[in-house]
Amino acid sequence: MSHSTFVSPNEIRDRFSKAMSAMYQAEVPQYETLLELVDQVNRETLERDPALAKRLSNFDELNRLGVERHGAIRVGTADELAMLRRLFAVMGMVPVGYYDLSEAGVPVHSTAFRPVDDDALAYNPFRVFTSLLRLELIESATLRERAAKILAGRDIFTPGARELIARCESQDGLSDEDADRFVSEALETFRWHQDATVDLDTYEALQAEHRLIADVVCFRGPHINHLTPRTLDIDEAQRRMPQAGMNPKDVIEGPPCRDCPILLRQTSFKALEESIRFAGERQGTHTARFGEIEQRGVALTAKGRELYDRLLGESRRRTAGLANNDHQRVLAEVFTDFPDTEAELRRQKLAFFEYRLTEAGRQSGKAGDTDIEALIEQGLVEARPITYEDFLPVSAAGIFQSNLGGGQSDAYEGNANRDAFEAALQSKVLDELELYAARESASCQAALQALQG
Repeated sequence: MSHSTFVSPNEIRDRFSKAMSAMYQAEVPQYETLLELVDQVNRETLERDPALAKRLSNFDELNRLGVERHGAIRVGTADELAMLRRLFAVMGMVPVGYYDLSEAGVPVHSTAFRPVDDDALAYNPFRVFTSLLRLELIESATLRERAAKILAGRDIFTPGARELIARCESQDGLSDEDADRFVSEALETFRWHQDATVDLDTYEALQAEHRLIADVVCFRGPHINHLTPRTLDIDEAQRRMPQAGMNPKDVIEGPPCRDCPILLRQTSFKALEESIRFAGERQGTHTARFGEIEQRGVALTAKGRELYDRLLGESRRRTAGLANNDHQRVLAEVFTDFPDTEAELRRQKLAFFEYRLTEAGRQSGKAGDTDIEALIEQGLVEARPITYEDFLPVSAAGIFQSNLGGGQSDAYEGNANRDAFEAALQSKVLDELELYAARESASCQAALQALQG
């Protein structure tokens, strides 16, 4: 079979993302309400800010807004993680970033599988934040061994998914029919199951150690626990959630509301309490799945991240226990030390930007100046903030804790182990800062070369 007859990874990813959204909508009816709320807020924001609408359109971000989602799953073993890497590769998604959530008292470390090329991101920027349970952080040897034995007895992938992953790898692609089969088979890994694989006593013992451990270990697979749309105004979305029948978490995670949004802001409605049938026919409940919303800003350089982390640390000390309104007010006060204009973010090299010629630049002929800021002032080049496509460990942990309950455990802190994670993954994770820097550099060079004729 020739490569010309294969479906592109972008198309497979798009099909899978839409199929997962339909599945999650059927499983969690409130998810449809969440999508409607986000869509309404986005439309009103674009109507109120035509300049934003024009910029998003000019830089190929408007079309992706309606389909943009990120999911989150948690797996229990190295073998599961390595097979997920192969599954996501079929869809053109690779592991980007290493996140140590033990620093926030959660016994997992994680990566994000996502597309990285500009065209792929514009087509569908579907991402899956994927966490690996760290059994070695469980203090009780008996409980640790029991969890390992349970996990060893399950296979979270269908035979059909395994077959099609191997076929894609051997022939470097899938036919249209195989691509549809792959989407159907792969979706089963992420489906919710009301039957637990353990008895109620085992579930309660694991839950007493940490609710997330019970969520990972006690079920047939890593049910997708949220599927997140992107909003252009998370504060307005948060305000409207109660009116739509959703109970939002207390505070928005991440940086404060700004004129120039940075990194990632997230909120969610509280996890659903769902009926579970345990082995031995005993009934119980489990909370895991919830609705999340995100707002994405500009990606920060290493210098910008250092400033962000320092200010975030200060704000966490000052906002502990505050309700959302007071929390956001204090957060904004702390972050006044972070420049809030695009020009200053560029000049101080705190954020990454993409550069393109303006219409005047395209018609100007050769330009002698090679200083990008001078060319921007002359109206020959325009700069657009590069969207942050990744995640924040403290924010992710905050979402986990607010929906799983039980807070954090100090016993897990300070246990980063990227080498062990990459060994389980059977691959290196890409450095997100290097990806943004390469994108900025390439766009800058392309603009300068075009001006030199």
